[in-house]
Amino acid sequence: MVSKVSGGVKVSVETFYQPEYSNPVNGEFMFAYRITLENNNAFPVKLISRHWHIFDSNGTKKEVVGDGVVGVQPLINPAATYQYVSGCNLKSEMGKMFGTYLVENVHNKSIFSVSIPSFDLHAPFKMN
Repeated sequence: MVSKVSGGVKVSVETFYQPEYSNPVNGEFMFAYRITLENNNAFPVKLISRHWHIFDSNGTKKEVVGDGVVGVQPLINPAATYQYVSGCNLKSEMGKMFGTYLVENVHNKSIFSVSIPSFDLHAPFKMN
């Protein structure tokens, strides 16, 4: 697990290779990741949007921008956490992701950026 704190929000990431949804013969490798956001601020925050940078070891780079996460814009109260699971498919057995969330301070309506730490995606058979 990797973690990073920025803007008073701790973002932690765990990754999982999904062999049941992968087909290595056809160059299809599916990964899941679990994100935990912990609001260490004295005010509630609302996650407005996400911006991902995805790198595949075959040289492909993708950017994904969108509202909220997994179809919601969660409100996270002080000292509370929000967790979700999502996925990423690659054309090779290794890659990495990182990005940012845009978050709103619900009290004063200011918007700020929260960093998502860089994390590796790798199929277990590539670990050696």
